[in-house]
Amino acid sequence: MRVSVIIPTHNEAQAIERVLADLPSELTTEVIVVDSNSHDGTPEIAASMGARVVQEPRRGYGRACLTGLATVNSPDVVVFLDGDYSDRPSELPILLAPITEGRADITLGSRLQKQRSAGALPWHQVFGNRLAAGLIRLLYGPEITDLGPFRAARANVLRALALEETTYGWAVEMIIKGALAGFRVVEVPVSYHPRIGKSKIGGTLKGTLGAAWFILSLIVRYYFRHRRAAAPGPA
Repeated sequence: MRVSVIIPTHNEAQAIERVLADLPSELTTEVIVVDSNSHDGTPEIAASMGARVVQEPRRGYGRACLTGLATVNSPDVVVFLDGDYSDRPSELPILLAPITEGRADITLGSRLQKQRSAGALPWHQVFGNRLAAGLIRLLYGPEITDLGPFRAARANVLRALALEETTYGWAVEMIIKGALAGFRVVEVPVSYHPRIGKSKIGGTLKGTLGAAWFILSLIVRYYFRHRRAAAPGPA
């Protein structure tokens, strides 16, 4: 099975070497680091570790993921992973297992099902993730608890979903579109640790509120869009 790993980065020089070193090489066909204007040497470190570095100067977490998707080399499965070492790349087999065993089309690593390291996920992020996951369960059906960034999906499923969100709404677009299309979304518990370096989301009030807005508004917007599409037309 060909597995491509996409890692969006912005100034992750303190962590990227550990992230790349911990990826199980026997499971990964290629590693693509999508870098957004880092000025701390992140791209150079990633390239020295054997990753393929793709520059994406435009802002947006989803945009970086989409840029990575556009450059993958014929994978069977695509994995998305943050470059801050909060998720452990060594747990890739846990994430891939439901797909390789034929039980899932999309897998999500839940940070809320397992014991977290102290301080790894601030209370407001725990609350926001539980709220968003609860809305998705209520409106769309998949039994999830978290919107963690460590996730994987079959490449043909990603092509079918035609993902387009360039913001932090990316975190829910894959789940919602996958559920609406009838694909199997399965959650697995993963460990979670304090990130290396400052968070671009939870580390600032602006980042937290911005991410929450994009995520919650997209959940509601897709729900009403789906209802309109499913409503019968005039007789």
